[in-house]
Amino acid sequence: MKKLVIGTRGSVLALWQAEHIQKRIQEELGLSAELQVVKTKGDKILDVPLAKIGGKGLFTKELEEMLLTKSIDLAVHSLKDVPVDFPDGLDLACITEREDVRDCFLSHRYIGIEALPKGAKVGTTSLRRSMQIKAMRPDIDTQSLRGNIQTRLKKLENGEFDAIILASAGVKRLGISTKDVPHIVPLSTQAMIPAMGQGALGIEACKDSEVFGLLKKLSDSPTAICCGIERAFVRALEGGCQVPIGVNAFIVGDEVTLRAVVGLPDGTQMLKDTISGGISDGEYLAQTLAGRFIQKGAKELLAMAQKMAFGE
Repeated sequence: MKKLVIGTRGSVLALWQAEHIQKRIQEELGLSAELQVVKTKGDKILDVPLAKIGGKGLFTKELEEMLLTKSIDLAVHSLKDVPVDFPDGLDLACITEREDVRDCFLSHRYIGIEALPKGAKVGTTSLRRSMQIKAMRPDIDTQSLRGNIQTRLKKLENGEFDAIILASAGVKRLGISTKDVPHIVPLSTQAMIPAMGQGALGIEACKDSEVFGLLKKLSDSPTAICCGIERAFVRALEGGCQVPIGVNAFIVGDEVTLRAVVGLPDGTQMLKDTISGGISDGEYLAQTLAGRFIQKGAKELLAMAQKMAFGE
């Protein structure tokens, strides 16, 4: 097979992820691969909150267009950025083993959310994170923080924010430690329910390509099961990547538990629920839990959340 071309975004974290997959393709599949860096809409527009520039495909659309024109053979994504529906002909070839699924609190001065002073500025790109922080601490000022991880850390260091929230997976993958930021505190998945697919990488390819079947060998079954359930829940709610939905599935023994939260970005209204059952019943559990949320008014809440995010 010819040398594979891996499409990736150009941030330090995206390149780490693409190089990680490149190495696995070479070592485990015996194929050579090179990287092609692509700037997505989400990378180009940095002065506007994500929710205001359109939720779906912000970090995937350009890469998907290149897959369809055969300019690249596969694209490596942070799975939490991947919409639940794909263009015709494309799909996830595999989902790799999950890193730490939790969100992470980072601050130079404060040891945790509880220690922040009244009115503290907390930076986050995510309506989901903002919602859950505001529910814990309504007095905190959550503000949009765009840019790659290095940019966000610089703004924290410069005192523009009292704290920022990042995915623990990115913090660990880039080796960020207390030498860089004195206080790095992972947040429990009960206190801060993660985004669907958080911590996992999704590899997208054309379904009819030769590489699609080969890439399945890189998949991690427990991660794929859990992320599949999370994505099924979001699909059932008709929610995108940039609305305030947290959902986390995890396996203990022969059971899978699905925990979810939906609400308004300001934390004033929030629905939470949990369901457990057999691993083989994952799709049913996702649909059942989504049904419960819909009965409690989740779709209306998400519509309100979108209006708030767009300032309508």
